[in-house]
Order: sequence, then C-alpha cells, then structure tokens
Amino acid sequence: MKNNLLNIYNNLIKLTRNKKLYIKLEKQETFSDRLILFFFHFGFFLKYYKSQISNKEAQELFDFIIKNIELSIREIGYGDASINKKMKQYINVFYSILEKIENWDKNDKSEVINNFLNTDKNIDYYVNYFDKYTIFLTKNTLNKFTKDIINLKF
Repeated sequence: MKNNLLNIYNNLIKLTRNKKLYIKLEKQETFSDRLILFFFHFGFFLKYYKSQISNKEAQELFDFIIKNIELSIREIGYGDASINKKMKQYINVFYSILEKIENWDKNDKSEVINNFLNTDKNIDYYVNYFDKYTIFLTKNTLNKFTKDIINLKF
C-alpha cells in the first residue's frame, strides 16, 4: 500500500504543478497558493474515490500526505513551533475546502475559488478546470492513480 500512497501523492503533486494554474493567478505564487490548489485536487480525489477505499486506507493516505506537507514546510525552513501552528492552519483550510467540495455543484463555485485563492482574476478558468477534473475523476478508476506517475490530461 505504501507504494500506492506515494504514487497517488506524486500524481496529485503533478496535477498541482500545472504551470497554467499559476499563470492564471496573475500574482506571485506562494507556497500557500500551491498548497491550496493541492488541497482542491486532493479533496476532489477523496470525494470521488472514497467509496473505493476503506476508512483505514483513506486515513493512511491522509496521514501520508499530511506528513509530506509537514516535511515540505520543514524544508522551507520553519522551526518546530511554527510548523505545528502552520500545520493546524493548513489542516483547517483543507477541511474547509473538503466541506465546499462535498457540495461543489450546489455552491457558487466562483465564490469558493475566490475565497481560497484570494483572487478575483480568471476565476472562470479555475471553475472550468476543476469541473473538468471532476469529470476526469469520474471516468477513471482509483487504480489509475496508484500507478507510476501518469499523463493526466483533461
């Protein structure tokens, strides 16, 4: 399972590194922007594949991803006290994103994106992007994400 976790994580990271996502922000990208986009990808991933994995596997995946985020924060140079504070903030943001994603089609998608990315530029691009991403997720199985890094086009 550990190899599957790494492959899922790497595939979500690959999605998050899409340069178009940051060009459309029209501002200097930050670690927080990248993390929020990662949380959106991960949140939609969980929404569409939660029925295909057990609660234990979902918890292992969540723990694995949170551990890797913490390692990334350490690499940036934050101290131990700062890391705990940042992780608490980031996990709260992730849970907020998850809540919005659960009702994605019922929410004002533009407002959701704007609230988390703090930009009012190119919001339609992000709404369209995540709508296409959800279609991609529905047309593919969890098994596709557990392979080596795949070519993710949608």
